[in-house]
Amino acid sequence: MDYQGRIDKLMVIGGVDAIAIVPGTNMHYFTGLDVHLSERPIVALFTQDGLSVIIPQLEAQKVTNRSDLEARLFVWNDEEGYEGAFARALHELGLQGKTLGVDGMTMRVTEWLTFSELDRTLKVKPVERELIGIRARKTPDEIAAMRRAIAISEAALHKLLEEIQPGMSEKAIAARLDALMTEGGGDGLAFESLIQTGPNSANPHGSSTHRALERDEFLLIDYGCKVDGYPADITRTFCLGTPSAEMQKIYDTVLRANEAAKAAAKPGVPCEQVDRAARQVIEAEGYGQYFIHRTGHGLGLDVHEPIPQIAGGVSEPLEPGMTFTIEPGVYVPGLGGVRIEDNVLVTDTGLEVLTSFPRSLRIET
Repeated sequence: MDYQGRIDKLMVIGGVDAIAIVPGTNMHYFTGLDVHLSERPIVALFTQDGLSVIIPQLEAQKVTNRSDLEARLFVWNDEEGYEGAFARALHELGLQGKTLGVDGMTMRVTEWLTFSELDRTLKVKPVERELIGIRARKTPDEIAAMRRAIAISEAALHKLLEEIQPGMSEKAIAARLDALMTEGGGDGLAFESLIQTGPNSANPHGSSTHRALERDEFLLIDYGCKVDGYPADITRTFCLGTPSAEMQKIYDTVLRANEAAKAAAKPGVPCEQVDRAARQVIEAEGYGQYFIHRTGHGLGLDVHEPIPQIAGGVSEPLEPGMTFTIEPGVYVPGLGGVRIEDNVLVTDTGLEVLTSFPRSLRIET
């Protein structure tokens, strides 16, 4: 992975003298360092002179083992505390009175108060949009990892459908799906697998319960594994048996909305236009009030990334290299819900759909 190339992109962010990043996906993306956000503060500082890291002594070897980073360390131990390392970094990097760019979504009050109490003249500027903007355009290595995660996830779902029977609980189905993804080579879950049956599927942000699956009702499966930190995020909705006419109509409507959104997505198209393409199909069938979320979200090291945001009022255009979900849904209280979610990649000329699992409602048992 070309971490120096990624760091170079940070250096063109304007209006800041340094960028401070705490443990999490941004630190992983720009440095490849996997350290936990804990009671022991760790801060990566990016300046024109390169990378520096404020780090506790017990974690320092993770950086020193990475000669490719050529990082300068400000090490502290539990006995002395971290304030001295923060002070040394500010002084030796010449950051007194300067402007520090931070990701306002992840920088804790702990780190910022330590900086600001050491130097009352230090200024802060949020740069989370610039950081995720860099991450939004995926490299071939990132896309390859996502393809592998999708392949493992889809193979697991094929096997799961051979085993599902009425009477299995949502939690039991989720546990089996998780095991199949691990057995298939997944590095872990992208998120907690969501299995919703019958009326439970009408809650788009519900959770798996002990409710048992019955015949002739909706079975919604939202799941995915990770490979090298990159996720799959797939949803399919099924019916074991015979759906009612209303269930079939809802499903067919959501499927057409999914297809309309994919047809609308290509380089230069505003995100809101893709959302609108899906929403128009659902509204035309009278289900507009039951489509209660955005059509999609960015997909990457964070399963939900804010760029691109496939939602109304978002005028930013799609760009080659962006990966995101297309997942329209209809959720009718008391009956259930349907969501069909695909993972897609914007190419130079159009859109590639990375997911290939069949999009059909009925499965026989």
